[in-house]
Amino acid sequence: MSISKTIKVSVVCAIGFAGLALPSLAAPPTTVDLASETVGAEPKAFVPVVGFWRVEDANGRKVLVVDGRQWKEGQSSAGIADKARALYGERYAEFLDRVQAYAYYPYVVAPNVENFTDGEITVRFQGLSGRIDQGAGILFNLKPNGDYLTIRANCLENNLVLWKVEKGKRSSVNWVRNTPTATRQWHDLKVRVSGTKVEGYLDGKLYLQHTLAQPVSGRIGLWSKADSHMYFADYTVSTSN
Repeated sequence: MSISKTIKVSVVCAIGFAGLALPSLAAPPTTVDLASETVGAEPKAFVPVVGFWRVEDANGRKVLVVDGRQWKEGQSSAGIADKARALYGERYAEFLDRVQAYAYYPYVVAPNVENFTDGEITVRFQGLSGRIDQGAGILFNLKPNGDYLTIRANCLENNLVLWKVEKGKRSSVNWVRNTPTATRQWHDLKVRVSGTKVEGYLDGKLYLQHTLAQPVSGRIGLWSKADSHMYFADYTVSTSN
């Protein structure tokens, strides 16, 4: 083959591979910084909606903790009306109508991300205790009416599940078993979204893939369940073009 033909073939191959590339990220990832937070207090970088959330020191590093040992069904976080108003303005009452229905599911919202549609959300987590659950989830697609999606791992069940909550009722969308998630060890959880396509990763491995009926659009945060006592750190958001 001549040199000119070799160059042409190389260019065509390069263009072909470029067309297969995944969407690039529009900006560098943003990680929630807890360094300036007060140990023992509710976080300022997240808005606790349900459950007991606070900042703790873990071996010299500040982490976010959900403490389900204090859990009582249907208990909202303190000052929930003001928090809902800060998140959704005049539509806060509609949001509040659904909060009590969450009952079993503590969660916080990242206030600085108003509408996540495409990209990646990652977090590190560690299960400390919990007899009913040791659940760690990334919440996304949170609507003003309180509906949302979450992908969660569980140290007691070793599975990865995509859940949806609609009108206060939770149901599974996609369920993957045999996902090793040892308690009292740090793990990496990642959600990748592109339009209607959702992927769930645990410790760097792709386990879950699902296509939704509608594209993702809404607020994001962290999620847990019942008596879970969990550490969270390095919550990072990357958006795509």
